[in-house]
Amino acid sequence: MSSPAAAPPKPRRSRVKQFLARYDRAALLLLPALVFLVALFIYPMLYGVQLSLNPAEGGPFSNYVEFWSDPFLRDSVWFTFRLAIPGTLINVAIALPLAVLMRGRFRGKQFIASALIFPIVLGSVLIGKGLLNYLGPAGWLNRTLETLGIIDQPLVLTGNYWGVLLAIIIADLPFVFLLLLSYASGLDEDVEKAAAVHGAGPWQRFSKITFPLLLPGLVTTTALAFVLAFGTFPSALIVGDPSGETRTMGIAAYRAAFQDFDYSMASTVSMLMAAIELLVVAIIFALRRRVHTPTT
Repeated sequence: MSSPAAAPPKPRRSRVKQFLARYDRAALLLLPALVFLVALFIYPMLYGVQLSLNPAEGGPFSNYVEFWSDPFLRDSVWFTFRLAIPGTLINVAIALPLAVLMRGRFRGKQFIASALIFPIVLGSVLIGKGLLNYLGPAGWLNRTLETLGIIDQPLVLTGNYWGVLLAIIIADLPFVFLLLLSYASGLDEDVEKAAAVHGAGPWQRFSKITFPLLLPGLVTTTALAFVLAFGTFPSALIVGDPSGETRTMGIAAYRAAFQDFDYSMASTVSMLMAAIELLVVAIIFALRRRVHTPTT
């Protein structure tokens, strides 16, 4: 008996074809986004780290040691937290019921939505200048209250903590509202209607159904709102007291770069800001995993 003919050898595929066969070709569509991410985010971050580790004097970490040992720089962390945490909580507390309410149909819905997102058009600088004209000692609010006989002396609402906090609320609320509205609009209303059929009241439907379903989006929105508030700069400079109680880390970085011309220290402050923001965001998401169990 003759032995069967040997099968012809399979042609070797090129390395490119082997790579494409191993990974889904659709994943290659992410390549432009990856290039964009590296060019505009990762590379500047790495360059900032490298610049912060090359001070004019001292060792690689001398800037970080100086930051935590200098009360003027170190206290900027506390001042920034003192503005960012209340600003975040107030914005989320205002935006959450509005987002849930805007799911329904009622007269004036478009007007309310337009009014809520209008500050996006203005920007932080115009909002700050507007608050100076409205809340200043000779502003509309103080003149109106004095004309009505409600106050004898003008209220001090600018050049201090309260003016900056109000500016953060006005500037960041539209973003928080739009994020929560996108999550709330994606919830299935049939689940709440079914609960209403079984006798659940409005508060029961919100606390037992709407809020648990909205919680993942609420946590994400809270984290992003904190990042926005923590990075405040124009408001603290225009409406606040940049040498006092509104001396945020953004102002500390600006002074190091453009007043002291110490770009290494400015990069150090920026890197610390990024590290603190990442840490707080990680803590928020860790707390979410502990208190929230996904349901279907």
